[in-house]
Amino acid sequence: MSFGFFGIQFGWGLQMANTSAIFEHLGADAHQIPILWLAAPLTGLVVQPIIGNLSDNTWGPLGRRRPYFLVGAILSSIALIFMPNASSLWMAAGLLWLLDTSANISMEPFRAFVGDILPAEQRTRGFAMQSLFIGLGSVTAAALPWVLTHWFGVAAAAEAHQVPQSVKLSFYVGSAAFLGTVLWTVLTTKEYPPKDMEAFREQQERRLGISSTIREVVTAFRQMPPTMRQLAWVQGFSWLGMYCMFLYFPPAIAHNIIGAVDETSALYTEGVEWAGLCIAMYNAVCFGFSFLLPKISAATNRQITHALCLTAGAIGLGSLQFVPSPNWVLLSMVGVGIAWASILSLPYAMLVGCLPPKKSGIYMGIFNFFIVLPEIAASLVLGWVMVTFLDDNRLTAVVLGGGFMLLGALATLRVKESPVANPTASTSTAAKDEAEADEAKKAEETAQAAQTTDTAEAEGAAPPEATPQETPT
Repeated sequence: MSFGFFGIQFGWGLQMANTSAIFEHLGADAHQIPILWLAAPLTGLVVQPIIGNLSDNTWGPLGRRRPYFLVGAILSSIALIFMPNASSLWMAAGLLWLLDTSANISMEPFRAFVGDILPAEQRTRGFAMQSLFIGLGSVTAAALPWVLTHWFGVAAAAEAHQVPQSVKLSFYVGSAAFLGTVLWTVLTTKEYPPKDMEAFREQQERRLGISSTIREVVTAFRQMPPTMRQLAWVQGFSWLGMYCMFLYFPPAIAHNIIGAVDETSALYTEGVEWAGLCIAMYNAVCFGFSFLLPKISAATNRQITHALCLTAGAIGLGSLQFVPSPNWVLLSMVGVGIAWASILSLPYAMLVGCLPPKKSGIYMGIFNFFIVLPEIAASLVLGWVMVTFLDDNRLTAVVLGGGFMLLGALATLRVKESPVANPTASTSTAAKDEAEADEAKKAEETAQAAQTTDTAEAEGAAPPEATPQETPT
């Protein structure tokens, strides 16, 4: 069920490792990069809760979540083909918008998929398995341009306002991987239909549609469980730290560590490729450390484990300020990989147990708010910070991310996990409607049984005996 995450993260990995470099190839300055990235968090803010609500209330030949996996994969594959061929800066930003929207359509239901299928005692392992495939996909994607250049001789240099051929070919491979692995999950994984299809269709009528979706999102937001509110701070700080890295890490390695000045030079391409290998390194650590997370969490608890992992990430990013040579960056990436494995699994494992039943999709979408809202703020403000305080120093912006990650570690220690959600505890309109529908159905069945009894007595026949299922308790 998690194999599709390999392809999704292959696409994400190419985006994270190469988008800022593509922008610089097309003429962007350092302080322009955050605003060009605005599409990524903004689409997540809008798309994920909507897709979450829709996938909660969908059932068809492909099930509940799988139709969204497939549609998102098709659109993402198209965007991956066109993005490295963008002819202008704003065309590249528009294609980033399409790619991020499409990937969100696939990714959000994948998070709820684990909660749907797995029992509570297997969810930590399930989310850790997702982290494993995420790490594997990211390693492959980040290292691919370097591999194509050094193993297969694909051209790495490019003319002004052009993207190197090695990057273009990597995006084409990523397009095929995204669609192929998601298709594997769609075709080989079974989803379980609603027990009462008639009641489910009534639920669809109440919850689907623009106004109903907005109402469901607002209601769910107001009724967030306490654990989710506490995890919101953790997500905000930890992802803000990673976002600083996503924005500036490849250009920082090229300019600050390797020493490139001109984006058209072979030295700049070498720096971006080395950054890709470093990204592959932290994702490889993420891949391996995912096996240990369930054991460490069992030996301590999820809060302590996540706080320690985020601290390791903060140390890794902070140490970049002091590395004596490019090779030492690989050591810094060990801490980042430990944090990344935990970020992708433990907050969701802590969250899923406190969510109301049948609402995991919409709540997973809302949980994404606490990732994207800080990122939107960073996209709008960080460019000004770069010019005013950081002198356009890309490496300092990456190190700043380590400080945010440390704040996330401190916020984790305040999280108190809730017991498994009580279905009757929710006061949402939809939950009340479902309960009322169940009561109405029972009342109708009782009335029909009584009518049958009256008719039988009136005709002089003995009333039918109640089956064990009909015997009141």
